[in-house]
Amino acid sequence: PAPGPTGFSPSLGHVGFPRKSGRTPRIITDSEIQGSKDAVIQDLERKLRFKEERLSNGQPRVTYEEKMARRLLGADNAATVFNTQQSEEEPSTQEYKVSSFEQRLISEIEFRLERSPVEESDDDVQHDENAAETATAPYFHRKLKHYKVFEGMPVTFSCKVIGEPKPKVYWFKDGKQISKQSEHYRTSRDPDGTCSLHTAAASLDDDGNYTIMASNPAGRMSCTGRMMVQAVNQRGRSQRSTPGHIRRPRSRSRDSGEENENIQERHFRPHFLQAPGDLIVQEGKLCRMDCKVSGLPTPDLIWQLNGQTIRPDSAHKMLVRENGVHSLVIEPVTNRDAGVYTCIATNRAGQNSFSLELIVAAKEMHKTPTFIEKLQNTGVAEGYPVRLECRVSGVPFPQIFWKKENESLTHNTDRISMHQDNFGYLCMIIQPALKEDAGWYTVSAKNEAGIVSSTARLDVHTQWQQTHPPKLKKVRPSASRYAALTERGLDVKAAFFPDSSPLPPGTLVESDDL
Repeated sequence: PAPGPTGFSPSLGHVGFPRKSGRTPRIITDSEIQGSKDAVIQDLERKLRFKEERLSNGQPRVTYEEKMARRLLGADNAATVFNTQQSEEEPSTQEYKVSSFEQRLISEIEFRLERSPVEESDDDVQHDENAAETATAPYFHRKLKHYKVFEGMPVTFSCKVIGEPKPKVYWFKDGKQISKQSEHYRTSRDPDGTCSLHTAAASLDDDGNYTIMASNPAGRMSCTGRMMVQAVNQRGRSQRSTPGHIRRPRSRSRDSGEENENIQERHFRPHFLQAPGDLIVQEGKLCRMDCKVSGLPTPDLIWQLNGQTIRPDSAHKMLVRENGVHSLVIEPVTNRDAGVYTCIATNRAGQNSFSLELIVAAKEMHKTPTFIEKLQNTGVAEGYPVRLECRVSGVPFPQIFWKKENESLTHNTDRISMHQDNFGYLCMIIQPALKEDAGWYTVSAKNEAGIVSSTARLDVHTQWQQTHPPKLKKVRPSASRYAALTERGLDVKAAFFPDSSPLPPGTLVESDDL
């Protein structure tokens, strides 16, 4: 009988025993037994060809298939299964899972590609940009897989992309676009949307991340597959190599070498994902320059001002946040900090930099508000007008806030109005005064340099009942511009500031600092 799919003969387990069907048993010959054994060995060779060793408690884990192969073939012969020529039905690659770091790197490449311009695509695909409203964004019905191969083997990345209109397709390796004229890579596309990237013989330089990006007027989508190319001097083959054969060195790919050799770390040149532009900062303020850089190993950053390296001190600090953002903080900024700043990122793979100009604006002159004349305690008979006045100065001119007890006075009313002129005179006019107007009044002046307040008491007295109008009092001449306002019956608002007008409603705002 012919061997089954796994290489075992269906009747091998019934040698010399009669079948239940009553047929005469047939003796299995030595050649048939040897053929079944060869089939088992071939099956083990296929499994060992792309076997990835996993560590368990610090020691390589030997599978059942490998134990059987070593028992049948011997330790040395089991290791040489990588020398055999693969048959047509044998797979050329092995799918594997990427590490968390590689997955972050893949995500970063896809993020950059979906936001970057591209140069070339399929010649037979044309898009009408006006059809974006009816278009369907591309999506991947089947994504790229991750493969581990040995150098010299053929590799094919394949996926299926769907979109309306038919998306344009671009291929990239480690973020760099693969040209359609490339002799090493061959791209193809089927009518059902299946896209493929094929190389006939993988080299050590092919180790990396391969990204396909699909684009139409409705949007962009990308996915990435990882290819790890391993050297063929695995499992002790190096000692069987032809004498005098010298392998070319590798600097950017993984090489497992002997069983106990660690995988070398890949190197990526620094790349700035975020960088600030030119800045204008007022003298005395805080300046912060943020940037974000990628690279492997993690790059070292230095900051320079006009070509001179900046050293950390009380006014200059270099910070690194958990999300990878590097910052140069300057506080306070002085005229000496103006100039061209350069940030240089360096690691073993190379270096990268960006520059910006910092302009320091002259500091504005500030003067704390002060009261030239403060509020004075005042008493008035009920029904008569009264004013509370003062004078303030400051640069820039301060904002004015009035309060009665703990209640802010922000709007003018028919009876109470607040005024100020360009010379710093402030006045609150109450006409007529009522008993409920008595209390403590506070006026505050605030600008960027500080805040000051002045408080005074207003008392309102009850009038004695009289049967005849009060006699007119003679007003003693006075140099005060407000002396004429003390008698009842005058237009107090017009007499107080003939050239000024009351503040419109809504111009006074309560301050949280008062």
